[in-house]
Amino acid sequence: MIRIEEPADPRVSGFLDIRERDLTGRQGLFVAEGEVVLNVLTSPQSLCRPISLLIDSKRVEALGPLLARLGDDVPVHVAEQSVLDRIAGLHLHRGILALGRKPEPVDLPNALEAMGSHAVVLMACGIGNHDNMGGLFRNAAAFGAAAVLLDQTCCDPFYRKAIRVSVGAVLRTPMVTRLDAVEAVATLKAAGFEVLAMTGGASEALLEVRRIGRTALVVGAEGPGLPDEVIARCRPVGIRMAAGFDSLNVATAAGIALHHLTP
Repeated sequence: MIRIEEPADPRVSGFLDIRERDLTGRQGLFVAEGEVVLNVLTSPQSLCRPISLLIDSKRVEALGPLLARLGDDVPVHVAEQSVLDRIAGLHLHRGILALGRKPEPVDLPNALEAMGSHAVVLMACGIGNHDNMGGLFRNAAAFGAAAVLLDQTCCDPFYRKAIRVSVGAVLRTPMVTRLDAVEAVATLKAAGFEVLAMTGGASEALLEVRRIGRTALVVGAEGPGLPDEVIARCRPVGIRMAAGFDSLNVATAAGIALHHLTP
């Protein structure tokens, strides 16, 4: 335990003004908050590595079993709540911050090659809302998707709020990012995936789909939806809704579809 008395202590510089740093990036690192997320980060299922912790001194005793999982090379910084808030630049009612390292990026062909013959993957295009991004990862983890694929117009899934909304699923779910959507669909097909595009204008209902082998589910941003050039290269399917209503939140729609497509 390393006691921190001043916000300017260089040992906690990675946690300074986290809201502003969320926007400017951390060069391969991320900040996560809360006990639930820290539990995932320190678990065997995590694909990410903790670098250091900053916690409220009042939380130390209760977090003992969780902190015991950390390697000796992971410093645990302890501060009073008032100092913690001044370091972070906002009030942290959870009293727990972790600095972690993102996993090494992988390319799509190699990621797909490692998947089984009945793998289901979720691909997202143009998701700019961090709540939706977190919800997509949470659903992907809940229904056993083999990976989440993100096109180059999606927001960063390692944004603090996205990690929190995902209840840590971002930290344990394989992903491939910064994809060209059209090229990604072609790569999926070449790897034997049937590619379904979720769109409200589809004539085929999701309930009519019967998964046979490898399947990819593609979803787009609320409002604009998927680009026409992506839909044209996929099998369009939609969720039937009551008359007068034509859309669902993208994370909700993806959750319904993944539930239908996974065992």
